[in-house]
Amino acid sequence: MTTLLYSHSACVEHDAGALHPERPDRLGAVMTALSSDEFRELLRRDAPKAPTSDIERVHTAAHVRHILSNVPESGHVQIDPDTAMSPGSGEAALRAAGAVIAAVVAVLDGEAANAFCAVRPPGHHAEPDQAMGFCLFNNVAIGAAQALLATNVDRVAVVDFDVHHGNGTQAAFFDQQNLFYASSHQSPCYPGTGLEPETGRYGNIVNVELPPGSGSDAFRSAYSDRILPALRNWKPDFLLISAGFDGHALDPLAQLNLDEKDFAWVTGELLKVANEYCGGKVVSVLEGGYELNALAASVAAHMKVLMNN
Repeated sequence: MTTLLYSHSACVEHDAGALHPERPDRLGAVMTALSSDEFRELLRRDAPKAPTSDIERVHTAAHVRHILSNVPESGHVQIDPDTAMSPGSGEAALRAAGAVIAAVVAVLDGEAANAFCAVRPPGHHAEPDQAMGFCLFNNVAIGAAQALLATNVDRVAVVDFDVHHGNGTQAAFFDQQNLFYASSHQSPCYPGTGLEPETGRYGNIVNVELPPGSGSDAFRSAYSDRILPALRNWKPDFLLISAGFDGHALDPLAQLNLDEKDFAWVTGELLKVANEYCGGKVVSVLEGGYELNALAASVAAHMKVLMNN
């Protein structure tokens, strides 16, 4: 069975402003990397727009209205000091969330073994009632809510290897007994959350803090010693990945020293758990990664592992 790739040209139209690191070229670099012949077997689909009712499984109706009613006709609207919208941002945000919903449904229906959503804006910093950290809607959390609608899915896990803690995903999952969130992230670093004592109401949150300068050994130990055992103990019925590649040594926004081999390794380890507990059902969602060459190489490494599962 093949791997699905969801994306949409509208996701390039989201523009947070000149010199903003979360720029349209990010998605261009990813899609160029995935256009080479070695990825010819990918099943490519356009991302649909998510209905607002699906987004409201995670976000308050007031937040959804706030985002969609503030899309400017021209120029930019600043949502917070780091997060801005342009005329194309509303559709991009709806397509990003819609990609993950569609990918979850397709994988659950057996149309593919797994899927990758090459979308922007990213999502894991968006909390139920506010946008932040370049993120408007929490795409991966919306996908998790979709997975829980399936009759054979009772426990959904999200594992986040972005260099920044996914405060929004943690906030959405913190009190939810059937949702698990694990994150490895640089600390101290934006957004300042993700301390290891933050374990969720049901012990369903696992945070591993990596000091600046950490490299491959520390990253892999975080998974081998902490995250993978906790994930196996959770026994997920479905797994989503917040795939941020800004832990790469070349990335300008943080100070971890990873490379594409580390992202390939962690992808393979997560797929092993998925194969053990949920028939390999995995949807991966693009989060961060801001050095274009490093991002392209890292996504390609990630995809090769997904395709060979």
